[in-house]
Amino acid sequence: MAEPTIAAKEPKAVELEAGKKYAWCACGLSKNQPFCDGSHKNTEFKPLIFTSEEKKTAYLCQCKHTKTPPYCDGTHKTL
Repeated sequence: MAEPTIAAKEPKAVELEAGKKYAWCACGLSKNQPFCDGSHKNTEFKPLIFTSEEKKTAYLCQCKHTKTPPYCDGTHKTL
């Protein structure tokens, strides 16, 4: 399996809305980080679709190596 592109070595704080669906970029190629813009089309990657359970500030992974996608788990500190 191919490795995703590291978009950034820090998470991105985003405001999530309760009940809204989001598509998190898993390939690292999106120009709209941390969200998918379709740049994965010619890769083996697919975005992670998730729904926020509540309105909140979330820190989404941009290194694409988190063990808890789409949320940052600090893995970027070891890359």
